[in-house]
Amino acid sequence: MVESIGDSLDRALESAFTRPIPKSAQAQMKYLVKQLKGTKPVAQALGVSQRTVERYVKGQLKRPRRDLRDRIEREVKKRWQPQIRAKAKQKAASTDGLVVSTRARFGFTAAPGTTDDARIRDITQALPPEFADRLFTAREQGATEQQLQRIAAEGLARMYFRANDTRAHGLGVEFTNIEQIEIGL
Repeated sequence: MVESIGDSLDRALESAFTRPIPKSAQAQMKYLVKQLKGTKPVAQALGVSQRTVERYVKGQLKRPRRDLRDRIEREVKKRWQPQIRAKAKQKAASTDGLVVSTRARFGFTAAPGTTDDARIRDITQALPPEFADRLFTAREQGATEQQLQRIAAEGLARMYFRANDTRAHGLGVEFTNIEQIEIGL
């Protein structure tokens, strides 16, 4: 499975959680029902019947299928500790920035046959707060994976390839074929 920048941003925010999410399917369902204010919106979010949600809340059903368990967990994590999540975003966007560790194909705008031909590289690079802010804002506004890749590519181009714009001015960087990406706060 190809890694996504959006998923990696979500995992980075989850690393800031101060408490683990509820463990049992019943506790997770109860949390979702409370957050979404009813069983009907939870059923729609998970793609199951309202009756199924009610059975999990009552404890009549205990072990969801793997795909449903994953959807429940994903929905809980999306809503878990919103203030902690907001603080982590604010800190990254104002002072700390992000650390991007990736294995992907990087190439440059250059003549064919030069050393600038695209190749797989392993890069770990800190990005300044402005890129953290742009990535989180774009993610919240529903940006596509390609748009998130462009923002990350701009940050990596500036900080890694152009040494914070102290050399190689105007170097265009292409960031494709992401094999692995990990974003840390």
